[in-house]
Amino acid sequence: MIITSVCLVIFSFLFLVQLCYYIFIYFKLVIYKEQKKSFSKGVSVVVCGYNEEKYWQALVDKLLKQDYPNFEIVLVDDQSTDNTKFVFKQWENYPNIKLVDIGEDIKKGLGKKFALTLGIKAAKYDYLLLTDADCYPKSKNWISSMAQHFSDKAIVLGYGAYEKHKGLLNKLVRFDTFQVAIQYFSYALIGKTYMGVGRNLAYKKSLFFDNKGFASHLHLPSGDDDLFIKEVASHNNTAISITHSSHTLSVPKNTWKSWIRQKSRHLSTGFYYKNYHKFMLGLWSLSNIFFWLMFFTLLMFQKSLYLIFSLFLIRLLVQILILQPVMKKLNEKDLIFAYPFLELLSIFFYFIFIFNRTIKKKNFW
Repeated sequence: MIITSVCLVIFSFLFLVQLCYYIFIYFKLVIYKEQKKSFSKGVSVVVCGYNEEKYWQALVDKLLKQDYPNFEIVLVDDQSTDNTKFVFKQWENYPNIKLVDIGEDIKKGLGKKFALTLGIKAAKYDYLLLTDADCYPKSKNWISSMAQHFSDKAIVLGYGAYEKHKGLLNKLVRFDTFQVAIQYFSYALIGKTYMGVGRNLAYKKSLFFDNKGFASHLHLPSGDDDLFIKEVASHNNTAISITHSSHTLSVPKNTWKSWIRQKSRHLSTGFYYKNYHKFMLGLWSLSNIFFWLMFFTLLMFQKSLYLIFSLFLIRLLVQILILQPVMKKLNEKDLIFAYPFLELLSIFFYFIFIFNRTIKKKNFW
């Protein structure tokens, strides 16, 4: 009886913690209205890749069709061993395409941060727009939708979505991407920016070099987006762009192994976040994990079932009311129907990511 009462108190407390996050943080994204601004200065789109020959053609074709008056494309080949160099040859004489080849004389294995630094150095404009080789803009207005925020901000966080395909893995990949996005977008809106995603990110070149680039975390495989943004973002220099025209799409991982490997690498940077962000993100994750744990534990005790299900359904209703409009803004509406199941499944995989991270060596790409 005492154990049941303690579990019920913990469950009720976790319910309140979760509600506070939804109402006071994530709700900011529901009421956010993106204002159209005027901006037409030159923009450098910088893309790095390693062994991405099958993606370059589709990406460049879409970039060349961008409806923006003044931009260049900087493509960086990081010592690829596939046919990337031959794919690049077709663009050698394009006036607004700049090719950067990291030669064989450079030490191998320096990773994406080194390649990106060379691409940024080669860029002729102060306004940078970054994406990955396996990504592509959803709209011909991608550059204009992202760059317009440079009119009064130095950093722009965009949404890097994944293509929709059939299967549980695809839904879980997109669910995880959505979960990460609502966090970094919402924290940016309350002036507590801690990350962006390299699939769709913009910032000023001068900001990059004023911060000495990635120098403070060059030894880590990840962090070209989150750790860098954590260092340079302030409460008033960052904007978010969530209109559909500002989205990028990426080819999702198609095997569980490759996705687990990717996510495990991404989690490696969390230890280096600011204490405030570590506390807030950690509290959110733990409250989520233990909410479900207490829910199933109390169901086993079969006590106070009316109260248990009432709290569970209230939380679910709040989730739907807040997340559904955000999903609509981010074009992920289909996820709402399986949200509780995907949330529970993501908790299971969270522990797999952590375990996998502890036994795998660093992978800089």
